[in-house]
Amino acid sequence: MSGQQSPHSDTQPFGKGMLILAWLVALGLLTLFFRNWEEQRNNPNQDPSSSVNNGIREVILEGNRRHHYVANGKINGQEVTFLLDTGATDVVIPAKLASKLKLQKGPSGYAQTANGIVEVFSTRLNTLDLGSIHLTNVRASINPAMKDQAILLGMSALKQVEFTQRNGQLILRQYD
Repeated sequence: MSGQQSPHSDTQPFGKGMLILAWLVALGLLTLFFRNWEEQRNNPNQDPSSSVNNGIREVILEGNRRHHYVANGKINGQEVTFLLDTGATDVVIPAKLASKLKLQKGPSGYAQTANGIVEVFSTRLNTLDLGSIHLTNVRASINPAMKDQAILLGMSALKQVEFTQRNGQLILRQYD
């Protein structure tokens, strides 16, 4: 019997390979799950709840774990992520993202931000959509100093809607 091999000796490397593959797939799936879970916690409004009734467009946003209102929307038909910021005078767009959105840089100026005074460039947004809310010709600023990909949804857009905060929700209404 010393010259004979066990009938299982040929399948052992295959079995170990399958076990390693199973662990890799499990780790990959767990990574995807937790990435999606974390993204949902940061932006609970990936598909904002919205309605249109009697000429009133309404969007209800949930606050995230930091009590900020982050929501997916569109600028000129392209998907973006907004961070609502009532302290921002304009809609403020990071320069790299403005380039991807093909926004034209207008005259430069200076803005006071949480990080100090920065040079910004004026621009106009043909359209801005947040759920059922649709705005046109919105004043915006391109900020080369912003590193994040979230767009600050400032007062140049928010002044065109009514908003109320209640119980961890922000209700936005646009009247026709």
